[in-house]
Amino acid sequence: MARFRGNSIELQTAARAMRRQPTAAEDRLWQALRGDALGVRFRRQHPVGRFILDFWYPAARLVIEVDGDVHDLQPERDAARTEALAAFDYHEVRFRNSEVLDDLPSVLQRIRAEVSARTKVPPSPGSSGEGAGG
Repeated sequence: MARFRGNSIELQTAARAMRRQPTAAEDRLWQALRGDALGVRFRRQHPVGRFILDFWYPAARLVIEVDGDVHDLQPERDAARTEALAAFDYHEVRFRNSEVLDDLPSVLQRIRAEVSARTKVPPSPGSSGEGAGG
């Protein structure tokens, strides 16, 4: 199976900066996903090819994106990105900032379902998914 390669030093540097200064929604979701809170390990602000993925579960090629208002202005760009990721069998799921901030349990439930569907292995049943500070 093909995979993305070749991200640049600039992209890696940008990803590190984004990890240091997450949005409120990204930080809240990361607190719920970090470690193995859902029974799997996500990476955050991870460079893949020419993209920086908000959250990535590599074993399932699952990408979780948290979108702010700027995404209302760039639907074509987001669609092209989703299409490029899909060409490498990456599955992208998008949530609005407000969904993460206002209804985190529903967001986590959908992420659990996506993990289960993509891996055929259910996440650990004892995980609350709320994580520290959630």
